Amino acid sequence: MDKDLTLSIIKPNAVRNKKIGKIISVFEESSLTIKKAKLTRLNKSQAEAFYKEHVDKPFFDELVGFMTSGPIMVLILEGANAVEENRRLMGATNPAEAEQGTIRSLYADSMTENAVHGSDSQKSAHSEIAFFFDE
Repeated sequence: MDKDLTLSIIKPNAVRNKKIGKIISVFEESSLTIKKAKLTRLNKSQAEAFYKEHVDKPFFDELVGFMTSGPIMVLILEGANAVEENRRLMGATNPAEAEQGTIRSLYADSMTENAVHGSDSQKSAHSEIAFFFDE
């Protein structure tokens, strides 16, 4: 069976609230395997570059400010249908709509501070992994 890769980011609010271990446990109890992980911090230009597809949206500046507000944990996850599995584990972007027991239902503070980011396609997973991990 082919294994795919995806990127996950544990966002600053979840790091600040000491939820890294609990979120990693969700991944470890799933069919996904953590291939690489690192704690890092985005500066403003890195955050703007990472979220460039949202530059014209009203929430862009708030998102950049939030993502630069503290350290983040970046992970490469591997498994069959890794993108889809990670998105299922995360839950809906809006935590109020996230299924009970998903990462966002448990650890999100708001729509912006929703605890985690996950690649939305194989194509974005490839470019997002390259953004954080020079392989």
